[in-house]
Amino acid sequence: MTGKERREQLLDIGRRLFAERGFEGTSIEEIAAQADVSKPVVYEHFGGKEGLYAVVVDREVERLLAMATALLDGDHTRDKFEAGAVTLLRYIEENADGFRILVRDSSPGSSTGTYGTLLSDIAGQVEYILADFLSSRGHDPKLAPLYAQMLVGMVAFTGQWWLDARKPKVEEVAAALIDLAWNGLSRLDGNGRDSARG
Repeated sequence: MTGKERREQLLDIGRRLFAERGFEGTSIEEIAAQADVSKPVVYEHFGGKEGLYAVVVDREVERLLAMATALLDGDHTRDKFEAGAVTLLRYIEENADGFRILVRDSSPGSSTGTYGTLLSDIAGQVEYILADFLSSRGHDPKLAPLYAQMLVGMVAFTGQWWLDARKPKVEEVAAALIDLAWNGLSRLDGNGRDSARG
């Protein structure tokens, strides 16, 4: 095995073990044993468990942030947001280990930790879209940060829940998310009340 192949093998094993057991519950001995190498090989590649964990987390953050950035580019239609929600849920489904590592790092309600920082970055991007949306409907764009936090939080918590529940189907969950968000945003009256209530 080349050095690059060995590094990727260690990252894959570390990713799986960190997702299953968390940082504290995973040992260098276990990673080395599953890779069928000695502990010094792990230290040589990553300097220790902390270094391995940092690379695993960085890769997941880059993957999720790149995907979120791509989803938020272009036109902002209901169909596009629904397709984006499906894509996000598929990411969670297909990268369950990586997503579990990010979620375990910090809760969505926290602005610290990798996951909290990632969600804040995504909310910042959503904020610009919502400011335009609110302005186009005669609402105060200063409310965009509030609504961005609500939307990103709703999707983040739903994704965490769905990862364990795995039902209903991804498309149904995405449609429900977008239905709630889209219909809620389209009925804003600017005072935090439903426009239908008067």
